[in-house]
Amino acid sequence: MPLNREEAWLRPHELWDLLIIGGGITGAGLLEEATRRGFRVVLLEQHDFAWGTSSRSGKMVHGGLRYLRQGQVRITWHSVREREHLLRAFPGLIQPLSFLMPLYREDPIGRAAMAIGLWIYDGFAGRPNHCYLSREALLALAPHLRREGLQGGYRYGDALTDDARLVLRLILNAVRQGAAALNYVRVEGFLRSRSGAIEGVMARDQISGREIEVRARAVVNATGAWADQLRGKLHRPPRLRLLRGSHLLIPGWRLPLAQGVILLHPRDHRPLYVLPWEGMTLVGTTDVDHHQDLEAEPAIQPEELDYLLLALQRAFPHLDLSASDVTATFSGVRAIIGTGRQPPSREPRDHAVWEEGILTVTGGKLTTFRVMARDALRVLQRHLPAPSPQSAEPVKPEVREAAQALAEEFDPALWLRLTSRYDPELLPAFLQAPPEEQERIPRTDLRWAELRWIITHEAVVHLDDLLLRRTRLGFQLPDGALPFLERYGPRLRAMLGWDEERWAREVERYRQIWRSAYRPPL
Repeated sequence: MPLNREEAWLRPHELWDLLIIGGGITGAGLLEEATRRGFRVVLLEQHDFAWGTSSRSGKMVHGGLRYLRQGQVRITWHSVREREHLLRAFPGLIQPLSFLMPLYREDPIGRAAMAIGLWIYDGFAGRPNHCYLSREALLALAPHLRREGLQGGYRYGDALTDDARLVLRLILNAVRQGAAALNYVRVEGFLRSRSGAIEGVMARDQISGREIEVRARAVVNATGAWADQLRGKLHRPPRLRLLRGSHLLIPGWRLPLAQGVILLHPRDHRPLYVLPWEGMTLVGTTDVDHHQDLEAEPAIQPEELDYLLLALQRAFPHLDLSASDVTATFSGVRAIIGTGRQPPSREPRDHAVWEEGILTVTGGKLTTFRVMARDALRVLQRHLPAPSPQSAEPVKPEVREAAQALAEEFDPALWLRLTSRYDPELLPAFLQAPPEEQERIPRTDLRWAELRWIITHEAVVHLDDLLLRRTRLGFQLPDGALPFLERYGPRLRAMLGWDEERWAREVERYRQIWRSAYRPPL
């Protein structure tokens, strides 16, 4: 079932069991979990799905090895267990990835401490997944690493994903089972019963200006970094600390890696990661207080670029990496339950559930979205009716069997890509597409037929929805894909059904977004 805004707009007039505000990983995870249990659920997102932190994360589905060092054992245990579940539940979309942890003579973390941490890490997962490597073995896997002072290191396992596609997958799973989800719908205020209890929201469509009242037995604030803003409408004091994490993207050929590498920054010994992602090399992350307007796209600051480059230059000295090698950047804003600890990296990453007229669920991390959903539903039980019986499978067995039957007609890697990222009904549509639409878009694994499916089925409203979240063309192609838009404008415009005036507005809008928030600082 497609994400159709016009059809979904007719449904919020219904009485819902649960209204979720926020279309990032927290809201999407709760939407899927509640729908799977048989509740009638609607989700409203003021921007695009995954517009905030959930398209700007470090792309890792991981336990957070560094949290063990900080004594945050509980969140590490939950994260490792969830990583193992998600690898089984979303093969292809969530993929295992090995990481190397080189150990240098001057490092504050020694071999014994790393060994203990990794044994605990693997113990939580219930399987051994690390080994020690000699200096020579480590350099064979990552030959560009700095050799001076290198003693050896460890290889261990975590996982990697496309965070925005994971959010879309969860939302689509729920919509298939009867949920409704609307992007670009902003909550303006709350509806109250005669007794003063909150029973819904007043919302405005950001595209058409239409207004609507949405009523539900329970309302959840899953807006992440915006949670205090929504709580403020109920006169609740702020409780969150907002931290910005910025990342660099470098062409894969310029910094080639077959696995991730964990580095300790030479200045403050914070762990950073360098990993292969979508044909590029991703470097992250900073961790600084964010004081800018949340309605503006967050952007890396020059000092953050310098900070990340310093770590790269120290770790890979013979590659002579500089700012000119950075082809794109992105920044996300995390909502942390503030304790005032310094530096910001020492703030705990636990999530919180607060009941204060509406239910707020915030904090946490990408990997633990199911844990957050279960905790929220546990608190909400007394407000919700007995759920209707539902199939636990978001995809009907006959659809799944039909998709499996088509496997022989696809290259195995392509079949896994399509089935993990999209509705299984894409498979027959792909086979029926003309040969030119089955071809890859240059420099990517994305096919034109995928692009058409996304435009038709995934509630694309603006060009940045398509280039920065539904796909990653804005990161993968030169200059934010602006030359690509110029070359293939007529073809894309026909797919989108836009006239020349709308196309010109959207291209200019995207150009401004790219240059202000994703292009490396000049």
